[in-house]
Amino acid sequence: MKLKFKQQKYQNDAAQAVVDCFIGQTKGKRKELLGRGVDKGQSSFIEDIAFSNKSIELTDFDILKNVQNVQKSQGLVPSKKLAGMDFTIEMETGTGKTYVYTKTMYELNKYYGWSKFIIMVPSIAIREGVNKSLQITAEHFQEIYGKKIRFNIYDARKTNNINNIKTFASSSAIEVIIMNYQAFAARSEDAKRIYMRLDEMQSRKPIDVLKSTRPILIIDEPQKFGKQANESIAKFNSLFKLRYSATHKEDFNKIYRLDAVDAFNQKLVKKISVKGVEVLGDVGTNSYLFLDRIDISDKVYPKAKLEFEVKQNSGIIKRILRIVSEGDDLYQLSGELNQYRGFVINSINGLTNTISFTNGITMDVGQVSGGLDEKHLRRIQIRETIKSHLDKEKILFNRGIKVLSLFFIDEVAKYRQYGENGKRINGEYADIFEEEYRNALTEYRDLFNPEYNRYLDNSSVSKIHNGYFSIDKKGRFVDSSEKRGEDGSSDTDAYDLIMKNKEKLLGFEEPTRFIFSHSALREGWDNQNIFQICTLKHAQSNISKRQEIGRGLRICVDKEGERMDSNYLEDEFFDINNLTIIASESYDQFARDLQKEILDSLSDRPIILSSDILKDRVLRNEKGEEFVFDSKDAMDLIFLFKENKYIDEEYRITEKLIEDIEKNVVVLPQGLSGFKKEVSELMNKIYSTSKLKDEITNDERKNNISEFKLTDNFQKKEFQDLWNKIKVKTVYEVDFDSEELIKKSIDSININLKVKKAKAIVTTGTQEEEMNEENLKNSSNIKKIGERVERVESLISDNIKYDLIDEITRGTILTRKSVVKILQGLKEDIFYQYKINPEDFIKQISNLISNEKAATLINSIIYSKTDNNYSDDIFTVNNLNGSLGDNVIEVKKHIYNYLKIDSDIEKKFANDLESGEVVVYAKPPRDFKIPTPVGNYNPDWAIVFDNNDFKYIYFIAETKGTMNTLEFREVEK
Repeated sequence: MKLKFKQQKYQNDAAQAVVDCFIGQTKGKRKELLGRGVDKGQSSFIEDIAFSNKSIELTDFDILKNVQNVQKSQGLVPSKKLAGMDFTIEMETGTGKTYVYTKTMYELNKYYGWSKFIIMVPSIAIREGVNKSLQITAEHFQEIYGKKIRFNIYDARKTNNINNIKTFASSSAIEVIIMNYQAFAARSEDAKRIYMRLDEMQSRKPIDVLKSTRPILIIDEPQKFGKQANESIAKFNSLFKLRYSATHKEDFNKIYRLDAVDAFNQKLVKKISVKGVEVLGDVGTNSYLFLDRIDISDKVYPKAKLEFEVKQNSGIIKRILRIVSEGDDLYQLSGELNQYRGFVINSINGLTNTISFTNGITMDVGQVSGGLDEKHLRRIQIRETIKSHLDKEKILFNRGIKVLSLFFIDEVAKYRQYGENGKRINGEYADIFEEEYRNALTEYRDLFNPEYNRYLDNSSVSKIHNGYFSIDKKGRFVDSSEKRGEDGSSDTDAYDLIMKNKEKLLGFEEPTRFIFSHSALREGWDNQNIFQICTLKHAQSNISKRQEIGRGLRICVDKEGERMDSNYLEDEFFDINNLTIIASESYDQFARDLQKEILDSLSDRPIILSSDILKDRVLRNEKGEEFVFDSKDAMDLIFLFKENKYIDEEYRITEKLIEDIEKNVVVLPQGLSGFKKEVSELMNKIYSTSKLKDEITNDERKNNISEFKLTDNFQKKEFQDLWNKIKVKTVYEVDFDSEELIKKSIDSININLKVKKAKAIVTTGTQEEEMNEENLKNSSNIKKIGERVERVESLISDNIKYDLIDEITRGTILTRKSVVKILQGLKEDIFYQYKINPEDFIKQISNLISNEKAATLINSIIYSKTDNNYSDDIFTVNNLNGSLGDNVIEVKKHIYNYLKIDSDIEKKFANDLESGEVVVYAKPPRDFKIPTPVGNYNPDWAIVFDNNDFKYIYFIAETKGTMNTLEFREVEK
């Protein structure tokens, strides 16, 4: 197969934006003498000649004016001053930025004669991807420009670098060197060679030869370059720098933008569907740990972000991501879960990216330990990927489109192992895949047509999946080596098969349809026909969702190499170009994170209609006619819009304009009558961005409610009188028949105990076919379309030992003797539930016993005051936080400025308190507890009423939504 390429408008626009920044520059190149040396073969003098890029003749003012014109024509905010000779080009992942900057090099050579380019990349993966792209587009660009680019990789380990640099300098052709920054910004001996005087270069330094050409630097993914890399890049004495990425951290003279929304709406990338797989009902027995990352600083000792299971006050076990330090004891932090006994953090090593515990266990960043539910989760993910693959493949097979699925894993051994004499053996994931694939074919084969079935039978299951990893000298797969500070592997071999055989993978003759690869393989490569991406590893917090999906966003091709774009497919575009993500987290979490990232990328869109936004903007209609706004045109439109109430006093677009656009009755100046569609598109974009930014601002305010401050209500006499009554600490006495309690507890457990089994929720959703700020804002761009539950047989670790009697004793405050009698009285099938889920078994039995204990003791408790009181400090020292409008409301009668509520019932009750006959009220802090025979109790409310009949009724309430006493737990009674 040979891939076919088309010239597209957005690619031309992006290249032209760079060219237009230098309007006024004359074409030419410089021929310079580097030095003289001796030709040893001829015993004669030779001259080293370099062809360099011609210096820029324009002043900074001239360039700034050009840049501002480009920005206005692109609808970007004009720069007020030139931010150095750096230019930002924003292009959404999957839209082909490598193609664009290759075209840009040709255009700069065509207009200005510039011919020396260095492409800087942050990793070997991207370096290899760029090299492949230049290879496969060479003939395409030769047909357009009549010449080819000469390109080479600078590999600090290779000896041919010197010849490549010499050729780069001495050639008059378009010359390109591709470099990953570690090749010149690292501390290795290989990296230092670029700064050394070398005999083979007549005692010149390679860096000086490169500098002499005044190269243009193209920086791919600049946000991944650190301080050291940027300082080293400055040594190349570049003519200027072009920065290409979808996710810039900093903009320098942004001259082109193709963001996620525009790329999607213009049908330049695939539509995204999501399958989220979430395991619920964790058994809490398997020492689950996930090391997300290690944070290092020159001010404090390293800290780790670690996920582990924590028992909540309700008894529910949740996985929590927390920052931990050396000396932290996970047994204490988890709420004394037995599985974490002995897990005290011994060291956190930022150099090796590892954490070790006093029990001898060591973990690497990204590693999951324990949690046997992980195995079930991965099996379900693999099964769902196969299902999605077959569903897609049975449709696209007849259209001549090869379907590929990609699995990311974090450890080669999970896919491939080696036995005696180096014999290849399937790892865990390969075995699971083959088993699930066979099951899927058995289940679905009758639904396939005969031709597709024959295709499926052509290759055995062992041939249809393959691993792409680094390869050692014996030809074995090995984990890609990653170094701190590098984004991806430092092994070229990890990418060879995918990079160099991209076309082969797209052909039906190649049996490989399922690809297993290392999790580090993120940027730098992709394949048009990846339709499923499954990450068989934990989602790390520092890896963006757009990064995860980027490998499969490109528009697919058929077996002839024809691009299946919107011109080719028309209404079917998103039916065909649909990428399914099988996420290693809940659907809601994935969709929320992805939409937030897309929203954040829209931050610099204009929100008001100003003359600056309109002046020099070019509108082109379907007839090819152009309208260029000058100052008068801009003001005419603004005045007309104000007159028709299309914009308000702050120049924000009103709903009236949007309504008139929808009705096709919008009023425009006469000169713009032929550009109604183009003006309407611009106004809709500005309006929706303005509304979106208002929502983002409000959301940021809502999500940052962390300062709960005491108000003057706290000092009111009425509240102080109440507080003085209830702050006295108490003790209790109780007398009861223990045998009666034991009997009632046994009966209750035998009737009511139902231990929860783990289950998996598989949720599916897909993007709407138009992406706009409104559905992004409302989190509705990815719409949920289905959900189903799969039961998971729990695997209990034999390594976790429980003192069952002690656990229940502590949970119920009974004697060990009484607990033993209760357990002995349980039916065999009831006690067997302990094996299903020990933590839930302990929790439920403790709750059932406590409930019976409360019912037995409720009329037998005698309280007595002590001489000790609660301090006022429990009100002033708090860690309340929440989201305004979600679980926090603004209040006036409460002792704090905000009130955090735990349920809709509490919210309604609080609103009644604010509007009723109440002087002041409080939610007692969690540290305020009343001791009871069934544990300490934290009441919901302390309230002071004031009405005509009773003055200051002090009241402590438990908030419930019904008066039915069956809704109350015995503890609450």
